[in-house]
Amino acid sequence: METLNPVQRRIHQAALRLFAEKGANQVNISDLAQEAGVARGTIYNNLQSIDDLFHRVAGQLASEMHERVVKSFGDNADPALRLANGMRFFIRRAFEEPHWGAFINRFAMSDDSLRGMWFGPPMADLVSGVASGRYSIRGEQLPSAISMIAGTVLGSMFLVLEGHRTWRDAGSDAAELTLRALGVEAEEARRLASGELPPLPTLD
Repeated sequence: METLNPVQRRIHQAALRLFAEKGANQVNISDLAQEAGVARGTIYNNLQSIDDLFHRVAGQLASEMHERVVKSFGDNADPALRLANGMRFFIRRAFEEPHWGAFINRFAMSDDSLRGMWFGPPMADLVSGVASGRYSIRGEQLPSAISMIAGTVLGSMFLVLEGHRTWRDAGSDAAELTLRALGVEAEEARRLASGELPPLPTLD
């Protein structure tokens, strides 16, 4: 993951908020400088273009969330628990950091970096679950299963961002229904989806 200095981090955070609110093509240098609380020259010195900044922010978000979720698993190798917790982490973070959630929700299916979130560790755990017999889907159904997981997470994040569900209820329902669709027994799926969710580790 790209290492940012404090000024770059400030610019990225400001860009995240603006992109989430306005869209990828509606942000200019003046907006960014004002939101970040820095001079326009500082913005010019730290980015090539607004378009490049958007892709860097998206890539940073994707890699950072992957690393934190994977770090949370520790030595736990159960693909079903890893999937349930991973889904819930995304949904909880959308509640805790609404601009982060809005950015992911708005661009996750249109930006290559964000689309790639679903084909990293989630796909590896899905493959592991199929290979071990934890899931009952067929191998050729893996791409459809990943699409189902992505759609379920994004839809649940939207419910939370709009205030229709709590992150706990939305997250547990999303994880439980997904595990059941993959072939986990109903009682176990509910247990895995409703257990205590640990803190999301930092990368410090």
